[in-house]
Amino acid sequence: MAARTRVYATVLAAAVLVAGGVVVVTWLQARGETTAAATVKPRKGIPPLLFDFGLRNDREVQDLARGAALLKAGRRTQAEALFARYHDVQAQLGTAFAKWPDLDAVEHIAAAHPDSAVAQLHLGLALVYAGRDADAATTLKRVETQFPDSPSSVDAENLLYSRDFPGLPYLIVPVTVPAAPTLAQQVAIAAREARGGDAQAKLRYGVMLWRLQHRVSARRWLDAAARRDPSAETLTAAAVSVFTKRNPVAAFGRLGPLTGRYPNAPVVRFHLGILLLWTHQLAKAKTQLQMVLASHPDSLYGKEAQKLLAALGPNGTK
Repeated sequence: MAARTRVYATVLAAAVLVAGGVVVVTWLQARGETTAAATVKPRKGIPPLLFDFGLRNDREVQDLARGAALLKAGRRTQAEALFARYHDVQAQLGTAFAKWPDLDAVEHIAAAHPDSAVAQLHLGLALVYAGRDADAATTLKRVETQFPDSPSSVDAENLLYSRDFPGLPYLIVPVTVPAAPTLAQQVAIAAREARGGDAQAKLRYGVMLWRLQHRVSARRWLDAAARRDPSAETLTAAAVSVFTKRNPVAAFGRLGPLTGRYPNAPVVRFHLGILLLWTHQLAKAKTQLQMVLASHPDSLYGKEAQKLLAALGPNGTK
């Protein structure tokens, strides 16, 4: 769960994209176009597979993940052979994408699994690559709003708002992960302890859920921690948890006033910088991070601010 390396890799990758003037998907700019045959312009390549395995790490998960990697490398036959071993919705999607451009197969899977966030997300991805921009935008918006507690919702949001940094904003608070051999066991321990009355336990479990991209569940626990112990850390975490790229103002509205309530708490200003980064306000983000570094250089937040500023470079991005 202490996936700090992965988080900073995301920030660095986003910084490179911004510096190069490149966005992952530009199709949304065409929003509102018709999808008549004369206007449809398929895109090259195979849509990416964005599976959600939750806390599983069994043989099927390993095979499907390997199949997705093979498909990304253009090795369709090998990927399809791995997907064919299984029959759940994600394996079916893998097989359909290995046979791309078979859009009909993807639409059939999505229709058969209307309550599957993963199936609906991949329908949106398939529509993007089929050139049906307006239908893709509609589908991805539905995934974002209908399945808000799923990683697929976060993936849909990444596509809909590709100018912003990908994923959920980085959330750092001083909590430790339970000692256990597997992530599933760590989460189970955290969940059990959070059901007690301790604010730190609720905070820890909320942070773990946030990192697993279950943002609605995370928000409930982080709000509970803030009600139990309204400290700078719990209130900041609860404020960050209301962030969505569709409505970032809600998070700023809760976090901004905390800078006045806790003027000497680096946790508040650091996360204000994070939200500014995630909404592509790079100059303002750097200002907040520089303030944290100048006032609390030896703190957790000063050190993390220094890493981010180094990643962003002197001109805003590397």
